[in-house]
Amino acid sequence: MRWSLQEIGSVLSDPHLPADISITGVSIDSRAITPGQLFVPIIAERDGHEFVSAAIDNGAAAYLRSQDQPIDDRVPSILVADTSMALLELGRAARNRLHAHVVGVTGSVGKTSVKDMIRAVTSTHVVTHANTASFNNELGVPLTLLEAPEDARVVVVEMGARNVGHIELLCGIARPMIGVITRVAAVHTEIFGSIEQVAQAKGELAEALPAEGTLVLNADDPLVLAMARRSGTHRTLSYGAETGDVRFSNVVVGDDLKPSFDLTTPIGTASVQLGVAGAHMAQNAAAAAAVGVAVGVPLDRIVQGLSAPTLSPHRMDVQRTAAGAVIINDAYNANPTSMAAAIDALVSLAADRRVAVLGVMGELGETEAEDHRGVAQLAIAAGIDVIAVDAPMYGDGVEHVDSIDSAVHALGDLGHTDAVLVKGSRVAGLERLAERLLVDGASS
Repeated sequence: MRWSLQEIGSVLSDPHLPADISITGVSIDSRAITPGQLFVPIIAERDGHEFVSAAIDNGAAAYLRSQDQPIDDRVPSILVADTSMALLELGRAARNRLHAHVVGVTGSVGKTSVKDMIRAVTSTHVVTHANTASFNNELGVPLTLLEAPEDARVVVVEMGARNVGHIELLCGIARPMIGVITRVAAVHTEIFGSIEQVAQAKGELAEALPAEGTLVLNADDPLVLAMARRSGTHRTLSYGAETGDVRFSNVVVGDDLKPSFDLTTPIGTASVQLGVAGAHMAQNAAAAAAVGVAVGVPLDRIVQGLSAPTLSPHRMDVQRTAAGAVIINDAYNANPTSMAAAIDALVSLAADRRVAVLGVMGELGETEAEDHRGVAQLAIAAGIDVIAVDAPMYGDGVEHVDSIDSAVHALGDLGHTDAVLVKGSRVAGLERLAERLLVDGASS
């Protein structure tokens, strides 16, 4: 989305800036700046003002500042009270310029994969834009809107929640016309306190939709389905296994872990060969199909999009080592629900030896120890060897190691009869293990 610097200034109450300077986009990362962008220095663990000159070196055409004096006079700057709040204002202004279906996606589990599949489905029919990776907070949402092309007809915005009221804030910026709520689970209960509070937070998306909007709800989750009562929309589409307006049935998982299934929708029935691994992804695909129905994507295009979606990195990425071992890299995030789904995927693989290398699950609150032990026992009962990396909470019956090097050693030489799941919360950093196994074949 292009702006003149004067337009940027007008949004931020500084209309006396030159109109002949073109702004090609907005970035908060000085390393990722491309020529012509506006740099917004965020004050977090480090003060982004320290990187203004580096951003200009990389091509920034202007920058915001909350410091009284300009940091670097080579390009214009705009003084604001708070750079993070200014970014939200720019996101709100970008939303006003969009002529698109803005789709908000939230939920305890699956929201990033659903976002990726919605993009795959709707981009077969209209210009579609979606947030990068998991840019789903008060920084990522405005950046997503600012990065959307002028001709976008669908913009998909993932929305995370750190507490009650957070999604309401994000909806005030993005003003979604379509809202998708995937699951309510005991995730981040260290922050929320209870699953009821999680439901309260996720349901803020339902409350934010206008009367002419569409609410897409998981029919297999009673807490989600109940959110229809919190919304003033005239249209609700539900999705689920065997029930709902959009249904998936007869799921069959292939040797590559990619499921095929029958998809029933209000616009017809079709067979789908999903392009991503994991039987649980069929439900995410149904959510994406429901959004496709809502925005008018023909059924054959919906099927086309689901056949070849591109998921964000480290999500059910199934590859083989040079020696033939199967590595499931699902290391981006973890909670008890997604752990169970990934374990089911590992069990379904034809292998003589199955190993789950698990990292910590974060933000579980008072149930942390119980949840970790439960995941370990679920895997052990399924005949899976468990290696826990720097996560003693998984308890007895598990091989405990303290580093990725130790995990590689514990795995030993992997061959074509072996299958390994690598999964943990983002803080565990186990994607480095998955990448290493694929590069060197896990030779100890």
